[in-house]
Amino acid sequence: MKTDCDILISGGGLNGPTLALALAQAGLRVTVVDATPPRARAHQGFDGRAYALAVASQRLLKGLGLWGQLAPEAQPMMDVKASDGHAGDGAAPFFLHFDSREMDQSPVGWMLEDRYLSRALQDAMEAQPLVTVIAGTSVIAQEVSQGHVTATLSDGQCLTARLLVGADGRKSGVAERAGITREGWDYGQTALVAAIAHEKPHHGIAQQFFMPTGPLAILPLTGNRSSIVWSETRENAQTLDGLSDGDFLGLLRPRFGDFLGQISLAGPRFSYPLNLTLAKSYVAARIALVGDAAHGVHPIAGQGLNLGLRDVAALAQVLVDAYRRGDDIGALNVLEDYQSWRRFDSTSLALGMDTVNKLFSNHNPLLKLGRQMGMGLVQALPGLRRGFMTQAAGLGGPLPRLLKGEAL
Repeated sequence: MKTDCDILISGGGLNGPTLALALAQAGLRVTVVDATPPRARAHQGFDGRAYALAVASQRLLKGLGLWGQLAPEAQPMMDVKASDGHAGDGAAPFFLHFDSREMDQSPVGWMLEDRYLSRALQDAMEAQPLVTVIAGTSVIAQEVSQGHVTATLSDGQCLTARLLVGADGRKSGVAERAGITREGWDYGQTALVAAIAHEKPHHGIAQQFFMPTGPLAILPLTGNRSSIVWSETRENAQTLDGLSDGDFLGLLRPRFGDFLGQISLAGPRFSYPLNLTLAKSYVAARIALVGDAAHGVHPIAGQGLNLGLRDVAALAQVLVDAYRRGDDIGALNVLEDYQSWRRFDSTSLALGMDTVNKLFSNHNPLLKLGRQMGMGLVQALPGLRRGFMTQAAGLGGPLPRLLKGEAL
């Protein structure tokens, strides 16, 4: 049967467009359905959102031809420092320091604002003749038939494809309609996110302070600015959310510390509740899930987007290899190759971050002693520390070609 496209992607955030570009560069016809109005993502201003890109993710973006325009807007992270306690109290006796000089590649990662990455993806899709973007609508129904899947859009259109990819977030409609169930739990925490301007330069150093009510990440942006992800109990976060900017800064300052001098808000504040949600399967008949649709994780290590881009690289390679062999790219045995590649890795990382959050987000003095000794041990053993750095860079395990800087 002739289909409208080879792959239909539900979700126009970051993972969906990245997958579309990778597949199109290999000759596949892709349609992206984006609920956001046309060009809205490309014209958005700075809203405080930014991402910590691992080395492997940067390689993928470079391989897709996007890094040249993104690099001037990206802030290299040269060091990552993690400490138990409160930011205003100074460093705990034991802490972790990941130094870029210990790795073959430098820096250890990059911070990139959402507006630049979204705009680059939007522009690249518009320039790619094999990618069609249908904006301002969403997939509301899907039906799998032999050899294809039919999706109904909220504007009444019906599209056929050989495969439907759900890149539609933690409450994925694609997954729900395919009968894919989820497991997980609520953290009772809310992430408060904002950009902060500060008096002194950050020197490309990312800071992670583990506090009893939740972690505070201070991540360097270009100029004398940093992005904060401040995780607090749901009750505390609700109170903080209702404060004026001045009162909010008044409570942030003692946690933030004075190592960057005077601070002020450099953009709007926003918040989102934190939970863990894992799809019990990443695939079904002519269905595949990527990113948050497959695994919504705690932001404690800034790995959410990186996990999604690893899904993208793996799924793209599996599909392109099947396409070149002449196989049916929507066949379940092909999709199961993707699932076997990604599900264990992403679930392990998600549960690992869950464990770290539970270990640090408490007032238990025995746990505090144990975790400080653990950080001290890792810091004292260069081989172990480099192993953690390799994993954080997204370079552990069998890597898809795109994450190794190779072409599909």
